[in-house]
Amino acid sequence: MNIVNFSRRLGPLLPFLGFLLVSLVFLSISRLVLGWIHWERVGEWPVLLHILVQGLRMDTVLLAMVLVTPVSATLLLPGFIIESSLYRLTIGLFLAIWGLLFALMEFATPVYVSFFDSRPGRIFFEYLSYPREVGLMMVNGFLIESLLVIAGTAVFAAAVFLGLRRLQKGQGRWSYPGRLVSFPLVLALLVLAGRSTLGHRPINASSVAFSNDQLLNELALSSTYTLLNAVYGIKNEGDPSALYPEMAEAEVLRRVRESTFVDESAFNHPDIPTLHGVAGEVKKKPKNLVVLLEESMGARFIGKLGGLPLSPELDKLADEGIWFSNLYATGIRSARGIEAVITGFPPSASRSVLKLGLAQQGFYTVAQTLKKQGYKNYFVYGGESHFDNMRGFLLNNGFDAVIEEKDFKQWKFKGSWGVSDEDVFDKAHEVFEGEQQPFFALVFSSSFHSPFEFPDDRIELYDEEKSTKFNAVKYADYAIGHYFRKAKQSSYWDDTIFLVVADHDERPRGSSLVPVSSYHIPGLIIGAGIEPMIYTKVSSQIDLMPSLLRLAGISARAPYIGQDIFLRPDGYPGRAMMQFGNNNAYMVGDQVVIHTPGKDPLQFVYRDKRLEPTLLNGQLAGEALAMALLPGLLYKNKWYRLPPE
Repeated sequence: MNIVNFSRRLGPLLPFLGFLLVSLVFLSISRLVLGWIHWERVGEWPVLLHILVQGLRMDTVLLAMVLVTPVSATLLLPGFIIESSLYRLTIGLFLAIWGLLFALMEFATPVYVSFFDSRPGRIFFEYLSYPREVGLMMVNGFLIESLLVIAGTAVFAAAVFLGLRRLQKGQGRWSYPGRLVSFPLVLALLVLAGRSTLGHRPINASSVAFSNDQLLNELALSSTYTLLNAVYGIKNEGDPSALYPEMAEAEVLRRVRESTFVDESAFNHPDIPTLHGVAGEVKKKPKNLVVLLEESMGARFIGKLGGLPLSPELDKLADEGIWFSNLYATGIRSARGIEAVITGFPPSASRSVLKLGLAQQGFYTVAQTLKKQGYKNYFVYGGESHFDNMRGFLLNNGFDAVIEEKDFKQWKFKGSWGVSDEDVFDKAHEVFEGEQQPFFALVFSSSFHSPFEFPDDRIELYDEEKSTKFNAVKYADYAIGHYFRKAKQSSYWDDTIFLVVADHDERPRGSSLVPVSSYHIPGLIIGAGIEPMIYTKVSSQIDLMPSLLRLAGISARAPYIGQDIFLRPDGYPGRAMMQFGNNNAYMVGDQVVIHTPGKDPLQFVYRDKRLEPTLLNGQLAGEALAMALLPGLLYKNKWYRLPPE
């Protein structure tokens, strides 16, 4: 069979396959050129090969999404439509426009990278709002480069259009029944290509993140992908100033800094208004820090907090450390919990910073502080770390290593969400035993997650049926005890402080504007030398890391606004903040102020797990508003960072 006959057998799919192949080749060549330009950062041929292979995968994902609609229309519409000149012209123009976009973005990328050290994303999109300024900049500073971009884009788009028109003229015909029969198979192939995995979560940009260098991670993407991903993310980046009442920027910062109980004079950086010094306790040497982040383990599952008798191990450990009896999560998703505990960033109506474009490099995490102190920073997770963009965000913001499902060569049990909590903790223990330098680790559990899968013969079942949430949370508690029995016998026990904390409750319950009781979570600081106590004041997840750094003996500067619980005045009842959709709650003691979009704030008394309306206190409402508006200011102005060295 010669090439002409083979091409005709492809029928109406021929132009689409031609576009697919040309686009893949073009994007791969562009990626290869970028790798050559930045070879000093790529460094090794295996790294470049990895980038090219993963890039081919991500390009296929994008192209599958581009092609699914026109291919489906071509297979489903009757012959007199798809064979008409107008339809073929429409398809040719549609694909040529995408070709133009691919070419424009790739030809513009080298210059853009020289400015921003990343592929085009949100900033590129925002610059489109300033055509005059950008136009003048390009003409005055990059005239030759601009002309080359325009010429290259035009030539490629024209070549794509003319090539497609030629393929359309040479394509064979398929009968209408034949097209209908082929449609399910072709659609399935496109969907599979768009997901790029048979797992229950489709691939995303975080899936190909492998380096602490953001640019290397982005080389495996195309600039069209990064731009569209940024545009898609913008619609979810709720601006608190558009939702809640106005407050002057200076007033927001004054109120927030006052709430930290840090002297105002400590906030003296000209460009980072919340940056201040952190003074740790005097130690012979700083302690290791390990955070065990427990999936969905809300207070209602914890016997020590008045919940169901499902946490015998944690209940026992609570008597050995600092037990938080009034700790509240900032949100209802894992990404929000990671955001609060690891970055100390307050909650907002936006998505978690793990997924936001401006937070993908240089955004503060405690790992950055600890890295400056000589620590090695780990993220250990039993599932796929690209979920919620955890891998990409953490590697780009201070973490040195990600250990995930694919890194477990042996395991006791593997379920839908990865290996069991036992396996995760055993792996973490193995890593810690072999570490010679100070370390920080975020260890994230996942066994307490629907469909609630865990190993047999570990616990006395609470429900007769095994795979229930009550049994799963009891297993998660068992795994905590399993780990600490090992840790207490380890070489690192005496030099380590541990935090056990939930990311959020299993799900919000209640009909109030913000179901406060669904944000109540357990928290425990434990380790050699930690004096046991029950800490009863209201606290937030964002308060944990400031307090931990003090206990670990870390003195540094950080931009977080969480309260060090050891600096709180004696009569202060504590405070927490919670985000529920667009509703923001600020709780001081039992007083709760809730801001909702377009409405005046409301105040409640939190009593017996219920919110009872009360008169609005203006001072408290002002504090609440400042805290609700702060995340938008910090994020948009890029204030949540460490200063350059």
